[in-house]
Amino acid sequence: MKSLLYQPEWRVIDQSAVGTHFLALQSFATDDTLCASVGTGQAPATVRTWVHQNTIVLGIQDTKLPFLQAGVEFLAQQGFKSIVRNSGGLAVVLDEGVLNISLILPESEKGIDINRGYDTMLQLIQEMFADFPKQIEAREIVGSYCPGSYDLSIDGKKFAGISQRRLKKGVAVQIYLCVSGSGSKRAELIQQFYRMAMQGEQTKFSYPEIVPDVMASLSELLGENITVSDCLLRLLHQLKSNCDHLYAGQLNSYEMELFPGYYQRIVERNQ
Repeated sequence: MKSLLYQPEWRVIDQSAVGTHFLALQSFATDDTLCASVGTGQAPATVRTWVHQNTIVLGIQDTKLPFLQAGVEFLAQQGFKSIVRNSGGLAVVLDEGVLNISLILPESEKGIDINRGYDTMLQLIQEMFADFPKQIEAREIVGSYCPGSYDLSIDGKKFAGISQRRLKKGVAVQIYLCVSGSGSKRAELIQQFYRMAMQGEQTKFSYPEIVPDVMASLSELLGENITVSDCLLRLLHQLKSNCDHLYAGQLNSYEMELFPGYYQRIVERNQ
């Protein structure tokens, strides 16, 4: 079966340097907008890259924590905003050392199997860092934040997590890559958040017991100072070898019309 990484055309929307005025809520609304346009054939397969300043992205399940407000207030004291995303998973940390990549793909007549979406992102990341003598694995890393069967790790330490969002025949495969900084410090922040938001109370849902030492950044794991810019160059190189036409773009007029509605939905959900 042909890899989904190959597309006749890849449009790249780079929002990694937009800065502090670009909110994480806008990011998730943008991916929904792109799903709708790519899925209905109004735009080609699209890669979007994005970085946000000090933001904790919570999952739907996190909103059921018994002392959620105390947890959110703790994060605010540490200088972090909190939002709730519209795709699966649990709390993750975004900051200037974390690069997010979204692959927005059209579902064919047969549809894209969920594991195939995850495998496509795994293949992309493995190829981006193939020049390092380290194996990138996909398996659940127990003790990490937002654990899942497609945690990406090197030597048993997690540096990335993948999620998916499906909407109107479009699929967004999203990854956060801890590129630089301390992975364990980010994990400590989430560990403290859960302590504050649970306060020892029993919950129906089993929240992760965070073990900070099982998380690290790519820079730490590869022993080299890797930056977001380095990752963007590696990404573009891989996309170029997996398409006939690669170009930089922005939201088209159809998407600009769709965006306010999707943004309003996610704002209302967060309220």
